[in-house]
Amino acid sequence: MTHKVLVVAPHPDDETLGCGGTLLRLAEQGAELGWLIVTGMGDDYSYSQRQERTDTIARVTKAYGFASVIELNLPTAQLDILPMGELVSAIGKTFTEFRPEWLLLPHHGDAHSDHRRVFEACAACSKWFRYPFIQRVMSYETLSETDAALPRAGDLFQPNVFFDIDAQLARKLEIMAMYAGECGEFPFPRSADALTAQARLRGAQCGYPAAEAFMLLRERHG
Repeated sequence: MTHKVLVVAPHPDDETLGCGGTLLRLAEQGAELGWLIVTGMGDDYSYSQRQERTDTIARVTKAYGFASVIELNLPTAQLDILPMGELVSAIGKTFTEFRPEWLLLPHHGDAHSDHRRVFEACAACSKWFRYPFIQRVMSYETLSETDAALPRAGDLFQPNVFFDIDAQLARKLEIMAMYAGECGEFPFPRSADALTAQARLRGAQCGYPAAEAFMLLRERHG
């Protein structure tokens, strides 16, 4: 497989929660992986916090084998007050430079406003006549965000694509553990037990021991 795959993460850890096993599997199959991290830490965070984040991103980058990592360093939890044009411009520039064939996006109905805002900007940057290299767009589910949303009409995550990650699940959990400050003990959703339970449930829905689920939003075949 020679696909160029870009995972768009509003915050570092979303890529692992949502599609870590799939990223590992695609890398094993020869895909070129890119990681777009939209938000960052400003001056209101301590030096040690910013350094820990930098170190974690470096470790996660190595674990997945990302060929490209782009950090926009936009303000966390403030994307909803950022002009949409600024967000679209930054994301569109990344798409043009990396030229992904596959886009993996957060779900549009997630509880966190950053997730919803990133989805909207990415939707504006996936028009075939502006970005003709994009062939497949899928959204992933993020424990603690997708499952925490209060549903409105059209906001439910309804998966229609499943990836077998039985061979990658243990490594996914190891990578998630690198985000020590984001993890907790079960029944906290960002826990090894919760991630395993989710993978087993999605696997039961499609006939695999463990799986990750996506919503296919658009696919083009030349």
